[in-house]
Amino acid sequence: MGTHVIKMPDIGEGIAQVELVEWFVKVGDVVGEDQVVADVMTDKATVEIPSPVSGTVLALGGQPGEVMAVGSELIRIEVEGSGNHVDSPTPIAQATVAEPATSTPTAAMQGAPAPHTTAATTAPAPAAAARQPGEKPLASPAVRKRALEAGVELRYVPGSGPAGRILHEDLDAFLHAPKSADLRPAGQARRTDSEQIAVIGLRRKIAERMQDAKRRVAHFSYVEEVDVTQLEALRQQLNQQYGQQRGKLTLLPLLVRALVVALRDFPQINATYDDQAQVITRHGAVHVGIATQGDNGLMVPVLRHAEAAGLWDNAQEIIRLAQAARSNKASREELSGSTITLTSLGALGGIASTPVVNTPEVAIVGVNRMVERAVVVNGQIVVRTMMNLSSSFDHRVVDGMDAASFIQAVRRLLEQPACLFVE
Repeated sequence: MGTHVIKMPDIGEGIAQVELVEWFVKVGDVVGEDQVVADVMTDKATVEIPSPVSGTVLALGGQPGEVMAVGSELIRIEVEGSGNHVDSPTPIAQATVAEPATSTPTAAMQGAPAPHTTAATTAPAPAAAARQPGEKPLASPAVRKRALEAGVELRYVPGSGPAGRILHEDLDAFLHAPKSADLRPAGQARRTDSEQIAVIGLRRKIAERMQDAKRRVAHFSYVEEVDVTQLEALRQQLNQQYGQQRGKLTLLPLLVRALVVALRDFPQINATYDDQAQVITRHGAVHVGIATQGDNGLMVPVLRHAEAAGLWDNAQEIIRLAQAARSNKASREELSGSTITLTSLGALGGIASTPVVNTPEVAIVGVNRMVERAVVVNGQIVVRTMMNLSSSFDHRVVDGMDAASFIQAVRRLLEQPACLFVE
């Protein structure tokens, strides 16, 4: 038997360090060739690290949240044959495995045995407690979405996949199993539990970017009400006539089209600002960042050259990018290079919001929910479909008059949607 050492790979683009986000194996697990053993994160994208060999995990080289240098030892696997490494007396994670473990998520991820307290030895654990307290259940985004829709907390679902990963079959079995009163605490019971969640991976990147943006950007927001009755009627008509052949349109590609047309007269909005070099770059191309909420947090995949694509082309690309982002499959290139961002909370959009500028951009356009309500038109009270645009700008670059004029231009386009297609 030999030892195969997997080192932190060179992701490219001059990246010297990456963050270890999550282990999918623990010490003692048997892994197969091409099985994903860990997720790591660059400044923009999450990257899966597969094992090039089959064998048994001997040691793990880091903890989730740790920043590791490219080329450092990530994991050691015992393999048939000589392997690629001469075993040393001190494995890379020997200290982690040998010292007494604490009941923290990182200790559990490192494969260290959880301590057995007196209470644990005298009282059996509930049947549904499939993992240590505080340990995050492993599951794919699709399984998490199904569980959310079914109202199931995944921490109660035993997993049969690698490293205890919850599979669709596990969720099916849980949903169809007879429910016991012991599975969940009583609604009126007094609770004294708490949970500590390490800010790592995508959540850490989001926190850093939001803090940096709020510290460096002189934000100001502008809210405008839009009558989208005609726009919604056009969307429904296009879907009825062309939906079967070209796919259903949501509101987003129509909003993208409005941005593209309006930006022709407001090039100062489609810009990025390098505040270190004190240089503003106005872009001819309209690369629209589409803020997308995934299981792990907010990501902004980029719809490139929206100005050169048709309505359905942009619609299909928005769907593809959203799926890639939510499944953590979006590449670094797909998550960078935007010139203006569009954000929407959909049906949860509320009345107004104050979105944070996605630096180094200078503008972000936010969409609130559509509602039918009574408004006055030409002296008559009528029912119209109304929606607010809540947008934020970098006041260091964008003057208030320009920002208001830009949003007013977008409003006119949305209220008279035929103008969206007049060249």
